[in-house]
Amino acid sequence: MGDTKGTLKVVEICAGAGGQALGLERAGFEHDLLIELDDDAVTTLRWNRPAWRVTQGDVADRNVWAPSDYAEGVDLLAGGVPCPPFTTAGQQLGATDERDLFAWAIEQVGIIRPRALLLENVRGLNQPRFAGYRQHVLDRLREFGYAAEWRLVNACDHSVPQLRPRLILIAMQPDDLAYFHWPTPVGNPPTVGQALLPLMSANGWEGAEAWARRITSIAPTIVGGSKKHGGADLGPTRAKAKWAAMGVNGWSVADTAPFPDEIFEVGPKLTCDMVARLQGWDDEEFRWEFSGKKTARYRQIGNAFPPPVAKALGLAIADALNKSTIPTERYQEVEHDPIYRALRERGDFISLDEIARALKFPMKPHELEYRIELLSRDFHIELRSGSPIAYRLGTIKAFRGKADHTRHRNLHHETNRTS
Repeated sequence: MGDTKGTLKVVEICAGAGGQALGLERAGFEHDLLIELDDDAVTTLRWNRPAWRVTQGDVADRNVWAPSDYAEGVDLLAGGVPCPPFTTAGQQLGATDERDLFAWAIEQVGIIRPRALLLENVRGLNQPRFAGYRQHVLDRLREFGYAAEWRLVNACDHSVPQLRPRLILIAMQPDDLAYFHWPTPVGNPPTVGQALLPLMSANGWEGAEAWARRITSIAPTIVGGSKKHGGADLGPTRAKAKWAAMGVNGWSVADTAPFPDEIFEVGPKLTCDMVARLQGWDDEEFRWEFSGKKTARYRQIGNAFPPPVAKALGLAIADALNKSTIPTERYQEVEHDPIYRALRERGDFISLDEIARALKFPMKPHELEYRIELLSRDFHIELRSGSPIAYRLGTIKAFRGKADHTRHRNLHHETNRTS
């Protein structure tokens, strides 16, 4: 394990363009390794922090890096694994989505044995649809000797001028987790107008101050998209309508701030620098530069974890590992899916009546059947016909590290197709 009296060491997977990395650095963590697949994001990381060891490639490819090389020497394993398997804007395929790396990341905890784990993803993972998946994560971490907790954290609670809710997973050994306290909100964030006025008026636009005064709210959640997405814009139609109501043209991203006498029917477009400001980057504590063309820069920014939120979480994790806070008297893990737990604890076939008796609250047979159907989307579940019908829980369908898994072939094909 790492030395809590010295610098805390972190390995970061799916590092993106460095939002989480910068925040953790500001919290006092030192990166031993960052792994990222995207060319432009890797260039951004190396440009801003030449001293960091940045490895490019598929994070699950043992030819790219070997998690066992970092066993027992890492204080924090952190990352933001792909969100499309869980986002409400997608099909929510969960464990059957070949982009899903959440279950794989959990398995690395058993190899690396970090003192703490920090993973973030979209709030869609917090829906009832994925209750069994979340329970699997908690149970698997418990097998490795860790206690864990999920919480929905809003970026606007940490001075970032957009809501941007993210589901955060924190895990530590129980004695350390007792000292962990979720970061407290720091007050109201600036409005979009307040945050962007210096940038919007950079070229002398005469309407900048009036525009900024009219915008009295924070931004809709920034959407970065993917290489399959057509270009840089501020999200789907519903999001663009919200931006338009605020006085922002969200159909594309501008190259420069408005010039002195420009007049807009809807409002000005945002530049990449403005979007970065809404994600929490600034010219002082969180100064950062992004590589690539406009669309590449926008995607890096839009998909990032806001640095101020990462810093707040990093400080809370560091305080726990250093035991510099008051410990809680008792840690009690929240149960996310009692039906999954009942199936798992039986380890063999179990009928609906037996599942119902194992629950702490009543549930009708058709409700149980629906919940089992939800579980079957992410887990192999065997059905035994007869009277009564019985179910047996199998393994999770998600990729967890198999060398011959189809995700490797499909990732190679998709990388070549979009490069």
